[in-house]
Amino acid sequence: MNWISRLERKYGRFCIPNLISLIVGGQILVYAIELFVNQFVSSYLGLSRGLLLMGQVWRLITFVFIPFSGGGPLSVILGIYFTWFIGSALEKEWGDFRFNLYFLLGMAGTALGCLITGIPADTYCLSLSLLLAFAMLYPEVQVLLFFVFPVRVKYFGLFAAAMWLFSFLTAGWLYKVSYLLSMLGFALFFGPQALRSVRAWIRREQWKRKNRR
Repeated sequence: MNWISRLERKYGRFCIPNLISLIVGGQILVYAIELFVNQFVSSYLGLSRGLLLMGQVWRLITFVFIPFSGGGPLSVILGIYFTWFIGSALEKEWGDFRFNLYFLLGMAGTALGCLITGIPADTYCLSLSLLLAFAMLYPEVQVLLFFVFPVRVKYFGLFAAAMWLFSFLTAGWLYKVSYLLSMLGFALFFGPQALRSVRAWIRREQWKRKNRR
């Protein structure tokens, strides 16, 4: 990834240290406000093309402080925890600049998808891209599912990729554009590596079928 190294040498001093802690801290604050102060606070922070075009440009940043909710409070809390856990590991592995760049590309892709399609965006694909990056870097690391069951990260990554692919294939074309653009960071960082892995898997499966005959 020579292009990343060149960017780091030129602009590395402009990165934000401990970015994931700031993001997760903001998500905790927003969720606490939503629970105890104003349940509509997210409506002032979310990413919407109409509101962006009306001049509410802060939404290009503040949408990342809205924790993704796939269910009740427990899912939100677990989601925030895993965002911090995975983001901290990536930040430690890459350093501040590369993590900043990866996350910024995801934000930019998400915002671009919102502007092109008009579909309001959330942090689902941003969180997913962090998990996929973690799985690419640490496939054999074990994490505790529900803090009890040990599972290798690569299986989390495969499940997340399958969920994204299913959502992509079953969505309308505008949603497809949004899904693709929101994974911009992952595509630029891991696209060639992911393609090589898929091709290697296809070759292995073909070899297995051939030798069963």
